[in-house]
Amino acid sequence: MKILVTGGAGFIGSHTVVELHQAGFQPVILDNLYNSNRSVLNGIKQITGVDFPFYEYDCNDLEKLRELFDKEQFDGVIHFAAYKAVGESVQKPLAYYENNLVSLLNLLNVMQEYKVPNFVFSSSCTVYGQPESLPVTEDTPRLPATSPYGNTKAIAEDIIRDHVHAAPSVKAIALRYFNPIGAHESGLIGELPNGVPSNLVPYITQTAAGLRDSLTVFGDDYDTADGTCVRDFIHVVDLAKAHVKALSLLEQTEASNYYDVFNVGTGEGYTVLNLINTFETVNNLKLNYNIGPRRAGDVEKIYAQADKVNTIMNWKAEKTLAESLRDAWNWQLKITQTK
Repeated sequence: MKILVTGGAGFIGSHTVVELHQAGFQPVILDNLYNSNRSVLNGIKQITGVDFPFYEYDCNDLEKLRELFDKEQFDGVIHFAAYKAVGESVQKPLAYYENNLVSLLNLLNVMQEYKVPNFVFSSSCTVYGQPESLPVTEDTPRLPATSPYGNTKAIAEDIIRDHVHAAPSVKAIALRYFNPIGAHESGLIGELPNGVPSNLVPYITQTAAGLRDSLTVFGDDYDTADGTCVRDFIHVVDLAKAHVKALSLLEQTEASNYYDVFNVGTGEGYTVLNLINTFETVNNLKLNYNIGPRRAGDVEKIYAQADKVNTIMNWKAEKTLAESLRDAWNWQLKITQTK
């Protein structure tokens, strides 16, 4: 099966390209390099030994998408390409709604035109808002999102569901994943944001490497064990493998109008300070951090119940928090040494 991976040069996308190849799929990478780097393509090639087709296109460019679909005969699409920073989305809501939703609509329209049947969407636990009870299951009510980013994911899920119900030739899965961290164990690909990182772990590793003066922990007065936010941190390689499982499930599913959602997490919640302390212990170093005020859009605590994905997809998170933070630091050391 030939699979289009939008955002395939990004953090999760690049690891998914590797896992798709190892599972026998043929990935094609699309990325506008807005928040990724062309050097990642070389890392993918070093790991797999394959130079995958790469198109520097934007999913908001409908004609470019048609050009690509006309050239390549896809069997499925995994859609990662989106703006993804919670804090930035609060400051730039219109940019997030335009980019994240128009790109999705373009893809679904072109998939329908070219009769591409399988779609895996990169959703998020942010669709649950601040849940009233934990852990969250797929049946947990979707509360109002605490950020425009989270709301784009909720709206996107509704768009996909309605489209699938109207177009029986399309099958789709939305993966609601939690907080991806880590890097490939080879150290050849990892999280490489352009500019100041919006995610916690790359900010931690850049601070540890001396590239940032210090790390700010946003709030220590939440109703948690140590006052800092609680998250379900999942190794990016485990998460990438879940996308392969989702594609395989779609391929095997004969039912028309198939749409489903799956939580993809470890089922365990760790505070931000838990994460920092584990990073320091695993990598035998001390991190310079301070406590700041709460950040707009942040959820207090959330972690998954992953029974559904464990059972239906036969997928389970395998890597530990310590392994994730070891791999993230190994990746940071490699990219720092090559600069």
